[in-house]
Amino acid sequence: MTNVPTPDEEPLQMSTFRLASRLSAIRESPSMRAAQTARDLKAAGHDVIDLTLGEPDFDTPDHVKDAAIAAIRAGQTKYTPVNGTPALRRAIVAHTSTRTGHTYGPENVVVGGGAKQVIFLALMATVEAGTEVLVPAPYWVSYPDMVAAHGGRPVVVECGEEHGFLLTPDQLEAAITDRTRWLILNAPGNPSGALYSADRLAELATVLRAHPQVLVLCDEIYDEIVYTDRPATSLLTVAPDLADRVLLVNGASKTYAMTGWRIGWGLGPVPLVNAINILQSQSSTCPSSISQAAGVAALTGDQGFITTTRDAYRRRRDLLVAALDSIPGLTPVTPDGSFYCFVGCRGLIGRSTP
Repeated sequence: MTNVPTPDEEPLQMSTFRLASRLSAIRESPSMRAAQTARDLKAAGHDVIDLTLGEPDFDTPDHVKDAAIAAIRAGQTKYTPVNGTPALRRAIVAHTSTRTGHTYGPENVVVGGGAKQVIFLALMATVEAGTEVLVPAPYWVSYPDMVAAHGGRPVVVECGEEHGFLLTPDQLEAAITDRTRWLILNAPGNPSGALYSADRLAELATVLRAHPQVLVLCDEIYDEIVYTDRPATSLLTVAPDLADRVLLVNGASKTYAMTGWRIGWGLGPVPLVNAINILQSQSSTCPSSISQAAGVAALTGDQGFITTTRDAYRRRRDLLVAALDSIPGLTPVTPDGSFYCFVGCRGLIGRSTP
């Protein structure tokens, strides 16, 4: 005779919880995973130098923090429009016009929870199965996974040291197919620090004009952190006729040491901006109202912070490149922008030490 279990004795059933198949195509952000490992090691008492995240070690300028505090005290703690407050969009338009020479309207602006979210939503709005996105290498670690998350195929174009780690017109022409939807241009580059000249951008624009189906995502998050005599040049400065195909992405994180405030933006054609706003309305609703007030202060207030931090980064760059260059087997690249040092280690591969 078999005993029938009582309800309290029912065997525990295994969960049938299943994840969506799209997750199998991507991985956790390598830089975020490495950063968490560094935090865990520090919490365990280890002495760790954390070089994992692209984060300024400067504090957010005081006038920006003061603007955020004032916004809180003024009760600016409610939902804002999906695409950002009118004040922030006006500030973004004015700032971008001054830097690029291209005129936008507030309707061309989308504001998100960091430049990363804007890029993710732009790809969500345009990438599907069969879509190809050109990603010049070396590249920021998140680009390929963002493409794959939406069913697209990242097409990595190797831009070697012989080309200054920059995409050439011939490489671009060879990589474009009838399935190409986007070209991602990140300059100054992460991690190379490479900077496109106006002449090179004009050459790339000539190729792009022959392929009207290709959109261009210009990630210019490091545009103010430049060490050359010339400022960073935007594709739109040399090819304003491509404006209806370009999404210009930027944010407050790097320039104003505001990584944790999570404020980024994109400027582009109205149909794309509207599509991104639809997706944001169904995901995060809107960016943080307090961070937006801080963003206005950052863009419209005293810009001396940029000069101070840029000078500090330049001194550090020169010190680090010289130190690394003195080590046999290492060949550091002197970056023209950003705050990374891209180091070749070919001379150490296969070698051993005592």
